[in-house]
Amino acid sequence: MPSAHSFGLFFSAALILAVTPGPGILYVLTRSLSGGRCDGIASSFGTAVGGLGHVLAAALGLSAILATSALAFGVIKWMGAAYLMYLGIHMLMSQKVEFRSELIERTSTRYIFMQGILTEVLNPKTALFFLAFLPQFINPYGPIVLQFLVLGSISVGLNTSVDLVVATFAGPIGQRLQERVRFRRGQRIFSGCALIALGTYVALANDPQ
Repeated sequence: MPSAHSFGLFFSAALILAVTPGPGILYVLTRSLSGGRCDGIASSFGTAVGGLGHVLAAALGLSAILATSALAFGVIKWMGAAYLMYLGIHMLMSQKVEFRSELIERTSTRYIFMQGILTEVLNPKTALFFLAFLPQFINPYGPIVLQFLVLGSISVGLNTSVDLVVATFAGPIGQRLQERVRFRRGQRIFSGCALIALGTYVALANDPQ
């Protein structure tokens, strides 16, 4: 399993990413503003289930790669570090941080839940992110699938917790995101720098475990 240092680094990074406004948070916020708290909560749980699907797929896929070649697993970690740095640079280079509160057609809670699952499952960026993020904290000599499931579940749990807070307090949060452009930009700058630092650290460290 990951060392205490590696787990602490993972949790800090996952928490920073969870509280940074992104497509997931804005999707839940839009649903909440349009259909109310119940719709926002249903969307939150739907995206959580979809996220866990990506975690499971990444766990099974990368464990198979490691069983075939430890070198291939190392290459994936290097590519993942590069991708994390790319995400950070992309955040820093973004000139506009827009929030749209357009209305979404009101449908059943069950449909919204299923739509949340489908939206997350079909999002290639989510799959790519987990493939890049989680391997940085995996001990290749430990139980790969178990580590992926534990770390992935924690990451999804943090994201869902933030989504539920957004769904519960959609009104004031939506107003703040609309009015405080500097606040949103500051969060993106902070998160971008954190991603670049994380990617650089895992790329240069001989053995982050």
